[in-house]
This record gives sequence, structure tokens and C-alpha cells, in this order.
Amino acid sequence: MKYLISVLVGAMSYGILSTIVVLAYGKGYQLGEVVGTQLLTGCILAWLLAVYTKVKENRKQKSRGIPAAATQRVSTALTWKHRLLLMLAGAPTMLTGLLYYQSLRYIPASLAIILLFQFTWISVLIQAVSKRQRPDKITLLTLLLLFGGTLLAAGILDQGAAHFNMLGLTLGLLSAVSYSMFIIFSGKAVPAAHPAYRSAWMITGGFVLLCILFPPTFIFNGLLWGQLLLYGFLLGLFGAFIPPVLFAIGVPHIGGGMAGILGAAELPVAVLLSSFVLHEHVSWLQWTGVIIVLIGVVLPELYKLRWKNTRVITS
Repeated sequence: MKYLISVLVGAMSYGILSTIVVLAYGKGYQLGEVVGTQLLTGCILAWLLAVYTKVKENRKQKSRGIPAAATQRVSTALTWKHRLLLMLAGAPTMLTGLLYYQSLRYIPASLAIILLFQFTWISVLIQAVSKRQRPDKITLLTLLLLFGGTLLAAGILDQGAAHFNMLGLTLGLLSAVSYSMFIIFSGKAVPAAHPAYRSAWMITGGFVLLCILFPPTFIFNGLLWGQLLLYGFLLGLFGAFIPPVLFAIGVPHIGGGMAGILGAAELPVAVLLSSFVLHEHVSWLQWTGVIIVLIGVVLPELYKLRWKNTRVITS
């Protein structure tokens, strides 16, 4: 149960981000400052965890009577090639944050999170094209549910597409594409490395790229030591630190299928906070669309679990 809860809490943490970003925008902070403080605090927290993990590994190895030199080699198994690959794999994380947070300037947070959730069918499409495989029936049904649910949840059917800012819609969809690329790249980048080291180097890569695009002047002009630090800390904690750590703890024990189902908790949390904290109007028709989107997310995973159980029983 504790592993299920850890993954669930990690997914819910992601749902908090959009509300914090909108509140930060309300205080006059800019995109580069918001994302920059998030990655800066997330990077610091990730490296603190990596150092703690390294010290813990060293103590464990020493307790077994392994020489100090051998302990050091075990703790620093990543080569610079591996580190560079992880930093490159972390770049889509930064890009997703930029696109997603910028979309919040033009469209409601409840709509932005729904657009981000389109990564589910975009990932399927990318995989189908790359592997040259036609999606099966359950996948096609899932895509149909996701598309129909999105139309309802976005409010397009009851308000019309012209009601929304097209730039915001485009940025939201591009954030879904970027997040899909992150999922693909992160799963292939040095999978044998310890999760603490992987997350630290990936966040570092995203922060370095962000500093190139948006020079971190907020660090030196004193802006960081105002309310920006609070918003950045919360974003780094709930976006760049807690979810990766909790997923690393829980996913190996509950499996990717169940993790995918629990990961859908991000959507209702974001919509609920948008409604109650930001006072955005969410109609019952939109809530119906959210439920349909959630069904579309969990349907293929439930189908896989049932298929596996059927195979076990028949064998």
C-alpha cells in the first residue's frame, strides 16, 4: 500500500504546479524567472539527495569491508558520456515547463492541464510511427475516448473554439509533444544508473539550457530573495523533486501499468485547484470530459492487467 500511495502522491504533486504558476504571474513575475527558480531549487534538492545517496552507499560498502577506493568507484560509476546523455534527456523537461507555463498566460489552468494530458495519445502516435506498427483496437478506442473527452473538458463544445486564445492552445499542445519526448528519452537514457543520480543530472541539464535561453539575472538582482523564492521553492519541490523521488520508490514495486493509472490523478487535482483556488469556472460538461479523459488513460492499463491475469489463469 505504501508504494501505491507514494506514486499517487507523486502524481498529485504535478497537479499543483499550474495553480502556483498562475499565482506567481499574478505577482508580476516573468516566465524565465518562474521556470528558473523552479529548476534552481529542484536542482539543489536533487543534488542534496544524490550526495545523501552517495554517502549512504559508501557507508554500506565500508560496512562490508570493501576498500575506500573501490567504494568511490562504485559511487561514481557514471562516465561523463553518461552524464551528458542524462543532461540532454533532461532538456525536454525544461522545454515542457516553458511551453506549459507560457500557455497559462493565455488560457485557463484547467484547460492547460487538459492540453498537456494529450501526451497520452501523442506518445502512442510517436511510438506507432517509429516502430511502423498500426495501433490495436484497444488503443484506437482509447484515442477516441481521449479526443472526445478533451472536447468536453476543454469547453469547446459549449463555448466554441473561437472563445479561446489560439496561441495558448498551441503552446499547450506543444507542451504535450515535449512531454512525450521527455518520456521517451528519459526511459532510454542510462536506465541502469541510480534514480537519484539520473534525476540530478537531468535536472541540471534542463537548468543549464534554461540559463542559455533566459540568463538568470534574478539570482543577482535581488529578485530571488522576495516572494519569487517561495514560488520557486514550491515549484521545485512539487515539480522537480517529490514526483521523481516517489516514482523511483513506488514504480518498481507496483509496475508501470498501475503507475500509469495512478498518474492520472494529476488531472483532477489540477482542475480542482483551478476551480477552488483560482476561481475558474468549470462546468459539469467539462467535469464529464475530465472523467472521460481519465477513463481513456486507465483503460489500456486495465486491459493489460486483465489480459495478464487471464494468461496466468489459463496457463
